[in-house]
Amino acid sequence: MGVRQGSGGQAVIHFRAAGVTLLLVHLLLVGWLTLRPLDVPWMMAANFEPFAGIRADLARGPVEAARRIGGALLLLAPLGVLLPMAGGRVSVPSWVSLLRTVTAGALISLAIELGQTGVPGQVVDVDSLLLNTAGVALAHLLVVPVCRARLRRGGLPGVRGLPRHEAETRLRDEAPGGSTPTITGVGIAP
Repeated sequence: MGVRQGSGGQAVIHFRAAGVTLLLVHLLLVGWLTLRPLDVPWMMAANFEPFAGIRADLARGPVEAARRIGGALLLLAPLGVLLPMAGGRVSVPSWVSLLRTVTAGALISLAIELGQTGVPGQVVDVDSLLLNTAGVALAHLLVVPVCRARLRRGGLPGVRGLPRHEAETRLRDEAPGGSTPTITGVGIAP
């Protein structure tokens, strides 16, 4: 990505820009797949009962269940990696990152389900919401902690071998605009 040795701030910027770009591409693809009108001969009723659709998929046999449930798990799973990547934060506690990512994934899935209410041929399914959110959580748990640990150990040029606090300070200070200026000796207004 054209990163020079010693330009850790630039590496973070390129990493984040790649995350934002991939996130937008993925969301456009998901929108096209889930919100385009379908020409179907008949429509299933909307499913508002949790796990009813999953039970119905399991009753159809293992191959059909794996295809339908796996597809729902995989649809938004890349968000589990792309959302933290677009955020560009390396030193976030794991549980905070997981909570933010899963919440954002659930809200995106909910927006898709609500958007499907007005699309011909698309059916609202609460199980899709549950499976999409579970896919986001699984992808995050499997990939993000490992990648962040690797980046903290020296995966970014310019911060190799530095203690975590110094590396974070250097990355923040080298970012465009530098660190936030502070004024010392200024009291708090009454």
